[in-house]
Amino acid sequence: MIPRYSRPDMVAIWSPETKFRIWYEIEAHACDAMADLGVIPRANADAVWKAKDVEFDVARIDEIEAVTKHDVIAFLTHLAEHVGSDEARFVHQGMTSSDVLDTCFNVQLVRATDILIEDMKGLLAALKRRAFEHKDTVRIGRSHGIHAEPTTMGLTFARFYAEMDRNLNRLEKARYEIATGAISGAVGTFANIDPAVEEHVCAKLGLEPEPISTQVIPRDRHAAFFAALGVVGSSIENIATEIRHMQRTEVLEAEEFFSAGQKGSSAMPHKRNPVLTENLTGLARLVRMAVVPAMENVALWHERDISHSSVERNIGPDTTITLDFALARLTQVVDKLVIYPDNMLANMNKFRGLVMSQRVLLALTQAGVSREDAYKLVQRNAMKVWEQGKDFKTELLADADVLAALSAEEIEEKFDLGYHTKHVDTIFARVFGKD
Repeated sequence: MIPRYSRPDMVAIWSPETKFRIWYEIEAHACDAMADLGVIPRANADAVWKAKDVEFDVARIDEIEAVTKHDVIAFLTHLAEHVGSDEARFVHQGMTSSDVLDTCFNVQLVRATDILIEDMKGLLAALKRRAFEHKDTVRIGRSHGIHAEPTTMGLTFARFYAEMDRNLNRLEKARYEIATGAISGAVGTFANIDPAVEEHVCAKLGLEPEPISTQVIPRDRHAAFFAALGVVGSSIENIATEIRHMQRTEVLEAEEFFSAGQKGSSAMPHKRNPVLTENLTGLARLVRMAVVPAMENVALWHERDISHSSVERNIGPDTTITLDFALARLTQVVDKLVIYPDNMLANMNKFRGLVMSQRVLLALTQAGVSREDAYKLVQRNAMKVWEQGKDFKTELLADADVLAALSAEEIEEKFDLGYHTKHVDTIFARVFGKD
């Protein structure tokens, strides 16, 4: 991923230096296990650890690979240059390249997910703080983009919190799904390596042995992993889209923080654009872009092919780096989001009480009017608000058919905002817990 959308801790996981260090640890731990089993001399296993502080030369490995056309062999050749040819002769004993590549890839995905989980916890904390801050800040709810009934800004934040809390659970499950390793040799039969080696290496790397691998770790795991990341990306876009709508000039119920010295447009000095949430919408597309290729990687020929390899070399780093950046950026947006409660009230009252139409409809049915007739009574007065700019309550109070069923006091009562917020505490308790 380009540096503009990258953060250093996540980038470091995918650096060649980190990859080769993990490869080395896999090989060294495998040698230890084989020495314990008496398959190779202990002296040779110990010799491999002489390279534990070595900074592997990426350029040198690339130089070797240019000749061998094989990345794992190039690394093993370079390792032997540090350890000694004779001492390193048992390295990779009974193993195949996928043992190293797949196990390393899953180690990297686990480490990446640990960062994403912490990112998500930070976002959840920001959403929770803003939810309680605006628990009782009334705003209009919208369906189809049209005014519906009153809600609160706190409930908006709370529903995003609940969604991201589900995503935290998905990330934790994705981590569990991907935290397996395989040291099973060609076609995964352990013919040339003892299963105990796999158990030892996985334990050292914080993985579980893959129950059955066919030279490669099954790619349904990776499909599920990237699908989970895709859902998180969609949830990021969900929040970003809401903020973008709220920042529209005609709405202006909230806007991204606009810092001193910031410029909104090269042509129009007055502009304050929702650039961060627009950026997040685009980044979410990049995250989801990995889902279909990951799904298509599941079907491999027989025990192994490498059609998945080129895909994963791209989507592994790009998707996790992008999502890490996006979660951090969204947390910043939520944390600094400027809320305009007065504009929320002004917007809600723009159509002069129209949003209380359902209360009046229900009151008429409870007073003995059929639902069909009650709907007609309410709608004919509502249309005067839409088309003539009338006041909804005033029109109802002047409608003889409405007054035949409801008293003026009963109509007045139907315009109480508190009616729509009376269960906010109940919803908050469901989302955040009773404490």
